[in-house]
Amino acid sequence: MRIRINEIGAVISQETTLASLAERHKPGADVLILNGFPAPAETELREGDEVYLIKRGEQPPEEELQRLLAARHTPGVHALLKAATVGVAGAGGLGSAVAVALARVGVGRLVIADFDVVEPSNLNRQQYFIDQLGQPKVDALAENIARINPYIEVESHQAMLCPENIPAVFAACTVVVEAFDRADMKAMLVDTLLGRLPSVTVVAASGLAGYGTSNAIVTQRATSRLYLVGDGESEAKPGCGLMAPRVAIAAGHQANQVVRIILGEKGI
Repeated sequence: MRIRINEIGAVISQETTLASLAERHKPGADVLILNGFPAPAETELREGDEVYLIKRGEQPPEEELQRLLAARHTPGVHALLKAATVGVAGAGGLGSAVAVALARVGVGRLVIADFDVVEPSNLNRQQYFIDQLGQPKVDALAENIARINPYIEVESHQAMLCPENIPAVFAACTVVVEAFDRADMKAMLVDTLLGRLPSVTVVAASGLAGYGTSNAIVTQRATSRLYLVGDGESEAKPGCGLMAPRVAIAAGHQANQVVRIILGEKGI
């Protein structure tokens, strides 16, 4: 019988059980997944079954993890994502969520820049944990990404971005995500990237505060190299703060647009 074990084809005999398969292919495996669901060790396998053998707490080697990711995206898609270098300017609510999404989808290299440290009010919407309070955001985010996929390259810059250092920080990137809070900083970053790095496409955000309708947040193509995400109106103010759900929606839009650009789909 032909089956797949951790995304590799294999031929097994009739009446093979999950337990015997694990003993032969991954001794010590204590989580046995059959066709997407945990299954008892005594389950007999059938033609075409897909099996995942997992040792609880074990980190898969890079080749195996890449193979498993590629199976979810198709190999061609995964290869393009793995080869990409994406910049994230700002590691707050938007930037940290975008970086995590891109790490999970398999982008191979992330360049992350932010001058700030993790503080308690960040925990209402940013991808940090209470034991990371006081850490530089770029270090804490790199640490969290490594827990998702330790084979992603993260280049961290704890710095205040300005027209003088932006070109050097993001020189290797094909796409840069704008994830700042202040309107003047957003404009400065976008203007510098578009003016100084002609091969870079920018995915920016404007209007995502509060808890207004999710469907008002959209992605629009402003120019051939600039995309804008948000409702274009909602700004943080008393009674309309930055809240995790709407920030996450906007971050999802930004991350998805980055993926579309990497895969060559630049339209909306």
